[in-house]
Amino acid sequence: MHVAYIHQHFSTPRGATGTRSYEMSRQLIDAGHRVTLVCGVYDAGDLGDKLTQRVNELDVDGIRLKCIAEPYGNDMSFVRRLKAFGSFARTATQVVRQLDADLVVASSTPLSVGLPGMKGAKALGVPFVFEVRDLWPAMAQEIGVLKNPALIWWARRLERRIYSAADRIIALAPGMKEGICQTGYPADRVTLIPNGCDLQLFRPSSDPLDDPRFGAPDDFRLVFTGAHGMANGLDAVLDAAVDLKRRGTHGVRLVLIGRGRLKSQLMQRAHQEGLDDWVTFLDPMPKQQLAEILPRMDVGMMILRNLPGFYYGTSPNKFFDYLASGLPVLNNYPGWVADMIDEHKCGIAVPPDDPGALADAVIHLRDHIDDRAEMGRNARQLGVAKFDRLQLAAQFVRVLEQAYGQS
Repeated sequence: MHVAYIHQHFSTPRGATGTRSYEMSRQLIDAGHRVTLVCGVYDAGDLGDKLTQRVNELDVDGIRLKCIAEPYGNDMSFVRRLKAFGSFARTATQVVRQLDADLVVASSTPLSVGLPGMKGAKALGVPFVFEVRDLWPAMAQEIGVLKNPALIWWARRLERRIYSAADRIIALAPGMKEGICQTGYPADRVTLIPNGCDLQLFRPSSDPLDDPRFGAPDDFRLVFTGAHGMANGLDAVLDAAVDLKRRGTHGVRLVLIGRGRLKSQLMQRAHQEGLDDWVTFLDPMPKQQLAEILPRMDVGMMILRNLPGFYYGTSPNKFFDYLASGLPVLNNYPGWVADMIDEHKCGIAVPPDDPGALADAVIHLRDHIDDRAEMGRNARQLGVAKFDRLQLAAQFVRVLEQAYGQS
């Protein structure tokens, strides 16, 4: 089977972002299939220096890439993002139509990748599988970045068009599956395959971390990895830092690794409020480098803005990296991640919008070393038992094979 795989924000482990499409492609190849992956240029990826024309053909670890020279970054304005989405979708449609693919799979975000997915599959007369990583436009409306009534109407219409064109849909979180089915799409054609743990790359470690970028060697270090944008709600970390400072708590270092539209604003606030001894901001780092750092931290932080759509509608890569690294998880929003943390005793989930509760949890984790060690062991065990990336990728392959076999 030759799979045309569309993912605008593709990256290998040498980039500083999620690698799901890379991992799924490698599993397809290991199962004996061919993959042509159509992608753009994501600023957190690792392809930007390899391009000489609008559509560039590359070989990356056995994956045939058709890389479209369309840049995208999390610090772009909303209008600039829409332009990048539309431009990529138009070129990707042309590229897919010229392939000899047996099946087309498109992976959001953005939702617009569904256009080359469904159009390309229709032109080739092959099955179409759509993977939903975010419910869009619902989440964009809830966050507040999508307000124009006409654009909302168009986006909802596009969402339903893409769903109805798909032979199968893959959802990454329980709330995503529920949202898809609420549009009328048959539940028996939706498969839940969350992000997973790379148990080979991320491994627990007791090695000391003496890099001064992460504070003093004897600091108690909590880490957040990911975007610094409107959805992430990282002011909650600064609010907790203010509380820790007010209490006279020292030796705690909150490390925020990533980039995004609000990063400079967050850095400015932290400096103005005298939080430099508690909060450290670092640039994104390649996943391979991150795998050396994370297991040597003390706690992984799951932070999100308090929006109901996030409770059961996200599948955050960082959570699974924390689990694989054997880190206790400190979480500040309810939902399926908080439920798992409570059930498997692998961290602490605190109420949203409560800086005092977040600060209390930081101090508890710092002061209860044995509890923290047990939470870390439980985290790794949960990753092994339920979220092994190789097993989830094998399930992804089966869904595509079934869609192809039923065509």
